[in-house]
Amino acid sequence: MNNFDNNVKKGGISVDTEHIFPIIKKWLYSEKDIFLREIVSNAADAITKLKRLGSLGIREDQGEEYRITVTLDEEAKTLTVSDNGIGMTEEELTKYICSIALSGAVDFIKKYENEAESSKNGIIGHFGLGFYSAFMVSSSVEVLTRSYTDAPAVHWVCNESGEYESSLSERDTHGTDVIMHISEDEREYLSASKIRAMLEKYCSFMPIEIYFDDGSEKKEGDEEKPVNDVHPLWQKSPSECSDEEYKEFYSKVFRDFKEPLFHIHINADYPLNFKGILYFPRFANDYEAMEGQVKLYYNQVFVADNIKEVIPEYLLVLKGVLDCPELPLNVSRSYLQTNSYVSKVSAHIVKKLADRLNYLCANERENYESIWKDICPFISYACMKDKKFYDRVKGSLLLPLTSGGVMTYSEYLESAKEKNENTVYYATDKDLQAQYISMFTAEGINVALFERPIEAQFSTMLEHYMEGVKFVRVDAEIAESLKGDGETTENEELKALFLKVSGNEKLNVKFDALKNADIPALLNISEETRRMDEMMKFYGMGDISALPNDSSLVLNTASPLINKLADAASSDPEKAEMIASFIYKVSLLSQKKFSAEEMQSFIGDSFDILMKL
Repeated sequence: MNNFDNNVKKGGISVDTEHIFPIIKKWLYSEKDIFLREIVSNAADAITKLKRLGSLGIREDQGEEYRITVTLDEEAKTLTVSDNGIGMTEEELTKYICSIALSGAVDFIKKYENEAESSKNGIIGHFGLGFYSAFMVSSSVEVLTRSYTDAPAVHWVCNESGEYESSLSERDTHGTDVIMHISEDEREYLSASKIRAMLEKYCSFMPIEIYFDDGSEKKEGDEEKPVNDVHPLWQKSPSECSDEEYKEFYSKVFRDFKEPLFHIHINADYPLNFKGILYFPRFANDYEAMEGQVKLYYNQVFVADNIKEVIPEYLLVLKGVLDCPELPLNVSRSYLQTNSYVSKVSAHIVKKLADRLNYLCANERENYESIWKDICPFISYACMKDKKFYDRVKGSLLLPLTSGGVMTYSEYLESAKEKNENTVYYATDKDLQAQYISMFTAEGINVALFERPIEAQFSTMLEHYMEGVKFVRVDAEIAESLKGDGETTENEELKALFLKVSGNEKLNVKFDALKNADIPALLNISEETRRMDEMMKFYGMGDISALPNDSSLVLNTASPLINKLADAASSDPEKAEMIASFIYKVSLLSQKKFSAEEMQSFIGDSFDILMKL
């Protein structure tokens, strides 16, 4: 390979232990596949540096087509990464390759540009350990490199013990070949499918075209295609991207073929300087795993598969990619949790999400309403966890209605001014509470529908945020607008009768004339009592099947059935008791699921009444 054997130099690798060991612990033994990312990243850096010299006028642009080629040779048991970048002189190779943790990128930045410019121009490497990740899978590594300055090429060989030989050599063009001789116990890295999968995972969006030669025969006319996209969607302006492109990008990156509900394209400039696209995924059902995934990139180089520290805990459902060129590659998760840049990125993401929700509500209302049911639990939770987020989106929060429509809270309260000012009536079960709902809708009062537990909890929080507004479940009280003009004289005999059939001496029996005369009785539980009761049951401190002690049974004095029952209480006590028991149990059905004993008793009462017909 070379004609300069008389210039052979030998030595031992200089290890800067102070720098190497923290990084070894973090990266080298955690995931071996990363070695390919490191070697390809170095190749991309080499080309980026050469292109930068051209833009600075230090080197005349010669119109080269820059590329990286990854070549697999199963027979020779080698994996080679080649580039036509800046290359190295013998002195540079000794300086940067033979001394671990001394980065060529750092020296390049100091010489030709400042730190701020380096992140914009895509210089990736900020520490010099990446090259040595090759030894995670190799018994020996060769480097053949030639500098763009036309200095003689250099050939360097190093074994896994750190012993190397370096000599002058020959290479036709500037650039570097890194030839990894794969170890016997790492033969999986001689699989073409394995290498292709690694390139797709770690190098899909690197800024230099990467080609993979797996040694297979190419058919005549086959077009050579790079394995990566050098212009990922997040690097473009949102105005340049179509909805279809956003959907295709999502499917490609996450292998999820359910269309996301919406996306957020972030293009933050000074002082944050990061880009990305985040998606709100679509879930098949409430029981599907709902953990999101945010892939972290650094100047288009894949860093980590799911960096939760960059996303607020209450938004971990999001999927997407973030490219953060100001975030050091060699960081620990504990560093991320306390880093001010990360916290600013996180805050910016929250703001962008709020802006997107507000935009959809104001400009794409029909689409926004169609996705609200899916996003509602997550947005509600986010509002509960972050008051600032609530303040940003409060005008875009929607109330689902039992009628099937939706309203913003301000729209609901505006519509309720005449009949239930500053009160939001809601139901949690359309079927169980159907009778109550029908009474409200008959009076033109909209009823909100909180089907998920978090929505009812959210309403409790909203009472603190929305001054003077209260949330009341439809079965909590008899609204004034539901009451008629009839007499509401109390009947002590009826009261005693219902106390007897209910078996609850603490039952509060009331009398009210309702506009709807078809309903003989309603069982109500006050909002405050029910909330406290539900909380006690949630913490295992109450009987799940029991009603609160201070439940109220409202007898409708406008009902013909109640009036007949009042007469029967004196003339036919046995019949009156049977009817009262049936009425009570029917009203009880809207508040709880019957136990087996209660259901048996209810069916028995039903048959007894039918026998009397």
